[in-house]
Amino acid sequence: MQVKALDEVGAAAWDDYVCAHPQGTFFHRSGWREVLRQGVGMRTHFLCAVQDGQVRGVLPLAEVRSVLFGSAIVSLPFCVYGGIVASDDAAAAALDEAAQALAGERRVGHLEYRLREPMHPDWPAKTLYVTFRKPIEADHDANMEAIPRKQRRMVRQGIKAELSSELDADNGRFYSTYAWNVHRLGTPVFSRRYFDALRRVFGPDCEVLTVTRHGQTVASVMSFYFRDEVLPYYGGGLASAREHAAYDFMYWEVMRRAADRGCRVFDYGRSKLDSGSYSFKKNWGFEPQPLHYECKLIRAQAVPQNNPQNPRYQHLIKLWQRLPLPVANAIGPYLARSLG
Repeated sequence: MQVKALDEVGAAAWDDYVCAHPQGTFFHRSGWREVLRQGVGMRTHFLCAVQDGQVRGVLPLAEVRSVLFGSAIVSLPFCVYGGIVASDDAAAAALDEAAQALAGERRVGHLEYRLREPMHPDWPAKTLYVTFRKPIEADHDANMEAIPRKQRRMVRQGIKAELSSELDADNGRFYSTYAWNVHRLGTPVFSRRYFDALRRVFGPDCEVLTVTRHGQTVASVMSFYFRDEVLPYYGGGLASAREHAAYDFMYWEVMRRAADRGCRVFDYGRSKLDSGSYSFKKNWGFEPQPLHYECKLIRAQAVPQNNPQNPRYQHLIKLWQRLPLPVANAIGPYLARSLG
């Protein structure tokens, strides 16, 4: 068993393995190396276990360095899922050992795996996040009936408000809507370069849907496609979105179009426990599934709490919300890339 870099095995072999493995996810794809390098300037380490010339496991890693929250090697920054995908215990152990050695060499605070299933129960873990996944049908009526009555009424309210959806060829409307929304929430926005990199690297598997009313943008979402799954990932709405039930309408349109595309799993992504998005997704009939973000402490004494529930973070959120939007959009990308 050998551990090699992505360049030594090739992107095609890496992606074929990820696509065929039942634990592979969109966030294990090799394209994330270019997205993180070119989109946010991160140092990456994509490791592959190889035996007898065959890929036996993969582990995408990238370094996050922050003045506020320290440094880490994470699988994978900005992603819901990550960690080791392997064919057997030997391949998993080889990748795990290599990652821990790398974290020591790079002198980071901790090594972090973002997992759907636990791997190291003895490691400290972040238990703040859950994910929401649910099967969908090919039949639109069946999918609509599966939405609980209250939220189904909100979808229909959006339809009555004369909302419409369309796929965008570029990120223009999406980015301006997303940037306004995250500033309202007090979060630094990613650069336009990051989102452009996502679309360039993943092509038709990265899609933008924009909701309009009488020709005016109301909301927009960027979704990822992997095998038979759809993941509406980055989204936001303008001030009028809630008034016209645009969020419910938007996610229904993603689901409807994904079903036509052959998707049979709708992945609503992660949310923080007891947050607004957590409640929204539960109201859609999705049940939370715990995520296991395991951390191996290297130089850090404890797992950094770089989340909005940290009182220090709350103070920064309030300051950020007071910034004029053009200022926040100008300096936000420099901060966003250090949050991971």
